[in-house]
Amino acid sequence: MKKLTYILIVLVGLFAQAQIVEPVKWTAKVIKVSETEFDLITTAQIDNDWHLYSQFTPEGGAQPLVFTYKNQKGNYQLVGKTKEGKYKKAYNDIFEIDEYFFSGTANFTQRIKVLNPKLNSVSTLVEGQACIDGKCTQTEANLSFKLPINPNIALEVNALENQSKKDSSASIQDSVNVQKQILDTASHKVSKLEINSPVKKEDKNLWTIFILSFVGGFAAILMPCIFPMIPMTVSFFTKQSKSRAAGIKNAIIYGLSIIVIYVVLGSIITAIFGAEALNELSTSATFNLVFFGLLVVFALSFLGAFEIVLPSSWATKLDSQADKGGVIGIVFMALALAVVSFSCTGPIVGTLLVESSRNGGVAPVVGMFGFSLAIALPFMLFAMFPGWLNSMPKSGGWLNTVKVSLGFLELAFAFKFLSNADLAYQKHLLERELFIAIWIAIFTAWALYLFGKYMLPHDYEKADKIGVGRLMMAIVVTAFTLYMIPGLWGAPLKILSGLTPPSTYSEIPQGIHGNAQNTSKSNLPEHAHLGPHGIIAFDDYDEGLAYAQKVNKPILLDFTGDNCANCRLMEDKVWSKPEILPLIKDKLVLISLYCDRKVELPKDKQYISNTTGKEVITIGNKWTDFQITRYASNSQPLYVILNNKGEDKSKPIAYTTDVQEYKKWLQEGISLANK
Repeated sequence: MKKLTYILIVLVGLFAQAQIVEPVKWTAKVIKVSETEFDLITTAQIDNDWHLYSQFTPEGGAQPLVFTYKNQKGNYQLVGKTKEGKYKKAYNDIFEIDEYFFSGTANFTQRIKVLNPKLNSVSTLVEGQACIDGKCTQTEANLSFKLPINPNIALEVNALENQSKKDSSASIQDSVNVQKQILDTASHKVSKLEINSPVKKEDKNLWTIFILSFVGGFAAILMPCIFPMIPMTVSFFTKQSKSRAAGIKNAIIYGLSIIVIYVVLGSIITAIFGAEALNELSTSATFNLVFFGLLVVFALSFLGAFEIVLPSSWATKLDSQADKGGVIGIVFMALALAVVSFSCTGPIVGTLLVESSRNGGVAPVVGMFGFSLAIALPFMLFAMFPGWLNSMPKSGGWLNTVKVSLGFLELAFAFKFLSNADLAYQKHLLERELFIAIWIAIFTAWALYLFGKYMLPHDYEKADKIGVGRLMMAIVVTAFTLYMIPGLWGAPLKILSGLTPPSTYSEIPQGIHGNAQNTSKSNLPEHAHLGPHGIIAFDDYDEGLAYAQKVNKPILLDFTGDNCANCRLMEDKVWSKPEILPLIKDKLVLISLYCDRKVELPKDKQYISNTTGKEVITIGNKWTDFQITRYASNSQPLYVILNNKGEDKSKPIAYTTDVQEYKKWLQEGISLANK
């Protein structure tokens, strides 16, 4: 019986690997808003355990959903952007970013204003990516929104399939259910890639934001506009209060007022803009350019070029209110601190709000709480233990050193925002090498400043010696600068992962440390490029097949995607192994077909698929159609070994981290292909 069960599992696994997966079913309806305006409502029904990714999922991860509204010119115009329901958020350990996705049901709304009274339908193409357990597939639908003849009735239409396609999908779903039952009977559990635990990852992100915000608040304390105020303010509370207990109580109220002021600021920003709007804003190219400019201005201010101050009348009015005493007076004292210290805290608060807004939800509030708590604690603690004031370091030049150091950091992070904009427009103006070179220059200047090699406008008279703390900081900055230098020649710089542009976005994607014969473009075969680990690769089937015939080698056909998590895992954890890499490099011709690329095909190369009936417009459409037509599968990664005539010589194999299994599969396929 056990043997029979095992055989059934194997057979079902082979069947499941070959079947076409359609995890998302699309429907549409039209709702009249006015005589000329209509809401186009798109609904996605997502199969159990599958994820459909949001329009706003950040770059560098899964492919976001895209709506293309056709036949607009002269017929209708869009009113705003396509709105979507609430998405879930989860951290992807592979791409090291948050991803936004839907499960179950997702609704999308696009309002249009009709210009042509004879218009009776709106055509829309929806393209996106759905994933389960790290396996992803492209999903798309050509929707036809029928505008209602009777304006009082909203017409619902089936936008994806006719009844026969529904029946086909149902039969596929039935087979999947059978597979699940057999696997459950055999007590086999699928090992999942954990990208769908939003609660745990959300908690992790909020804790990270809190800690970083607390550190930012601590840095603000050490600025010249706040640090000298600690002993002055605490002394005021202790001397003006009738008892030590009253002084402690007043200082605690003062500290809590600081926290409330900043938390309310974060809450107001979140309430006005909303989590989704903040995220959409913070990930846009325009916003990144604007914030690049702001950070440069903040950095120049910290470095001593000028001071950023709020109108002095604000502080004067707040001081007059603070003189009234009581709880209200203490609250106004806290407000006065926030206004007076704006030149130091403003840049830090601005950076904090932008970064926390990327996480949406309560992240800005959590960030403001962490920041304000760090500022409030010294006032409360020194009021409780006034004897500690005597151990505080005296104000002096070291405070300006802290301020200047933050200026260098602001300047460095400004270029991160500029890099985001460059990546969004794909202009290749700030590629990896140039970005790293700029950071090296900034950190070198910082190190020289810490070593006392030059002075800035707000520094005291140059001293003959520097303190031990400043020396240690100079050594750390110098070490970090030296660490970055190999990145100019392609070193991965894992510490800076997510900050620098990706290695593929560079002048020399493989780095000059690669094999000499592979680093020169002139040494590559025509139409080839360097793939993972310096493997010569083709991204067009016909061109790769022609080269395989020329060199008389079999083919490793690799159905992959730019946003395919498991594809990257296979390349990093399996292909890189010493028992695997030589087989691919020396024995095979690699043809990698990217099924999610949105590069449009020439008009004369676009067609309607005979297999799916869908429009093939992009390169990704073309290779997806090829995979479905030839292998009855649309999930990546998928690997097949062919001989140099293009004939299949192995059964397709999907994602596996078993190196020995993959090695055996490669060797058997190569042997059969060479016969």
